[in-house]
Amino acid sequence: MGLIIFLRHGQARNNTERVLAGRASGIPLTEKGVAQANDIGKFLKSFNISHIYASPIERAKNTAEIVGSHIGLGTTIDERLYELEMGKFSGMPYDELFAKHGNVFLKFYEGHPTIEENGVETFAEVRKRVLDMVDYATKKHREQNVLFVTHMDPIKAMISNIMNLTPRSLFELIIANASLTIIRQEQGKFSLSAINAMNSERYDQGPF
Repeated sequence: MGLIIFLRHGQARNNTERVLAGRASGIPLTEKGVAQANDIGKFLKSFNISHIYASPIERAKNTAEIVGSHIGLGTTIDERLYELEMGKFSGMPYDELFAKHGNVFLKFYEGHPTIEENGVETFAEVRKRVLDMVDYATKKHREQNVLFVTHMDPIKAMISNIMNLTPRSLFELIIANASLTIIRQEQGKFSLSAINAMNSERYDQGPF
């Protein structure tokens, strides 16, 4: 297999409004998010990517389409790259969510009962579908570089499969909008080549 490249979508309205969007529709990229997608698309031109897969969610799908316009590829939608199912938490502002339920993000990585009780997809479930997607792509696109355009937690799920991170470390790890997480597979084992790779001028602009 070549490189497995995960790309988090560009900045979207839920990021600026601090709302847990989940799989809700009608949440587009911001103007900044569109610019980020264009920048990372130009950055990816030298990677010789053979195929783009994307989450069905608008913000990821649109990021993939913008990137594809720079590297000359269409996008295949795959539900294994979906954002989390947020259940009863979908659409809640972060401050309200934390006031009512405590640090639900940390509880998510811990596998706390609060997660399933509120209809939220578990981290174990996310990891299972992401690993299935990676396994599918490594078999279908042997020796080729493949791009997955998705969301923060599916990317963290893949990282957690390679690194033995604690729930606290996973909570504190931020995957920046329109950044790359690059993975290599050698002799049946995955290794991380990069996390939060992006255009150099973005490193002092914060994660969103």
